[in-house]
Amino acid sequence: MSLPPPEISARRAAIRMLVLCTVFWAVSFPVMKALALEQQRLLPGANSWFLTALGVLIRFGSAGILMALFAARARRRISPREIEQGIVMAVFGVGGILLQMDGLSYTAASTSAFLTQGYCVVIPVWTALVHRRAPAGKVLFSIALVGAGAVVLAGVDFKTFRLGRGELETLAASVMFAGQILALENPRYAANDALRFSAVMFLAMSLCCVPLLLATAPGAAACWRAYASPAALAFMAVLVVVCTLGGYLLMNRWQRGVTATEAGLVYSAEPVFASLYALFLPAWFSAWTGVAYPNEQLTVRLLVGGGLITAANVILQSPWSKTKN
Repeated sequence: MSLPPPEISARRAAIRMLVLCTVFWAVSFPVMKALALEQQRLLPGANSWFLTALGVLIRFGSAGILMALFAARARRRISPREIEQGIVMAVFGVGGILLQMDGLSYTAASTSAFLTQGYCVVIPVWTALVHRRAPAGKVLFSIALVGAGAVVLAGVDFKTFRLGRGELETLAASVMFAGQILALENPRYAANDALRFSAVMFLAMSLCCVPLLLATAPGAAACWRAYASPAALAFMAVLVVVCTLGGYLLMNRWQRGVTATEAGLVYSAEPVFASLYALFLPAWFSAWTGVAYPNEQLTVRLLVGGGLITAANVILQSPWSKTKN
């Protein structure tokens, strides 16, 4: 049996690592929910924007400090272009997170989950306009499968669907996430070291939350009380180590092996893994912390929607034609 060419093997390896990235990212959904429930116990009635800003600041700030220390041990300076890429990706990342979080206050979670996948369409459209070349056939087919899977998985009811503030903010968040993905593909940053610009990105994302934190914090004591329990600290540690250092470093290192369009499709697997985690992790967290956080149930919607998105990712790794963009 003949072996695939090196470039095909490298591309398949990159896709597998990006799928692993979504496995790590997906952990954040049940963990953040459990953290929010724990913080409601520690700080009853706390402003959600305050807890969000504080959480993002600690999560990405801690990851950035760890990465900066690691880069310093390598005794190689961060280049101006790595600083530039880190800041660009931080602006897109924080913008997407904040718009998505605020949008959730004005629309259903299922609608938000569906609209967030909009970057799967934004990226190939942008790429086609820039390169004046239509996406490959299997990419278009994969986009259709992801779109169908997102509709089924989110359970969107188009009879009641409307574009209000929440929906528009979520669509804007999706565009911001697309910008972050495209920034990794920019040839201008091809020579950048993933570890070094990741350190800049994490620190910049943390700093971007400082104004919001100052505007919403009821006082310095509240910042301490929000994490004044072993459970809250443990949940944040998981977010830092697994979801941030694990997920984002895989993204920043391996996305270069595929196109931005392919990456957007692979990242659509994140809600599938998040739904799977929700089948068992909440009960574990409840048993440990004592908060009421029940498991979700396995449904036909999860099986069908997850199956369609999984099929799209399998097709991306198939030898069916060559992917150009």
